[in-house]
Order: sequence, then C-alpha cells, then structure tokens
Amino acid sequence: MGQQQLLLLVLGIVIVGLAVVVGIQAFSDGAQQAEIDAATMDAVRIASLAQAWAQKPTAFGGNGATSATVTPFAGLELGDLGLSDPYVTANGSFTITVNNAGADFDVDGDPTNAPYTVEANVTGIESDDITTTVAPDA
Repeated sequence: MGQQQLLLLVLGIVIVGLAVVVGIQAFSDGAQQAEIDAATMDAVRIASLAQAWAQKPTAFGGNGATSATVTPFAGLELGDLGLSDPYVTANGSFTITVNNAGADFDVDGDPTNAPYTVEANVTGIESDDITTTVAPDA
C-alpha cells in the first residue's frame, strides 16, 4: 500500500471511532432525559390525583373543595390517593409536602438513575395550577 492509502485508512478509522463515541454520548443523554421526563410525568400524575381528591365530595372520601376553598389540600396524604408513602415507581420515589395549612403542596420526586430531582408544585384545583421543575441534585 502506498502512503496515501494508509493515510486514508487511518483517517477513516478515526472518523468511525469519533462517530461511535458521539453516538454513545447521544444515547446516554437521551436515556437520562427520558428518565427525567418519566419521573416528571409521575409527579404530574400524583398532582392530578390530588386535585381530583380535593374536589371529590367528603362523602366519597375526598376533601369537598370548591374553587373558593382556601385550603383544598388540608390533610392530604399519599394514602388518600390510594398510593403508598413514599410512592415508588420504576421512574423514582415520590413524596408530598403540604404547605400553607393545605393551601398548596409539592410532589417531590427522586428519579432512579438520574442526578436530578423533580418537583411538581400545586397551588389550586385547576389544571393550570400545576408547575414542574427539574433541578440537579444538591
């Protein structure tokens, strides 16, 4: 083989190696983002269940809150939603913290394999009252 052919062969091997490394990195980043998204979805699901519980009449095991109720989440626990405390899924472990005497609450999630925490904050019984944040572990 001539020098030019050897140079092209080495260049081809380097390019293929770089492409493999970039592909592995992209897959790893995508897998981590998918885990965070799944944990966020679980947190929002818990928040939605809590909003439904807050509006359910007390005769049916809910809180009987209306849009004018100041403390729709007073006394809320994961057990009220039919979930264990902490609620553990394949996507992480979730707990709730009721704030302001039941006026709002947080769903705190710790994704299983991601170095992030997920939080859903619920400030009322409307769908727009749920906000989510994802933050790196401290």
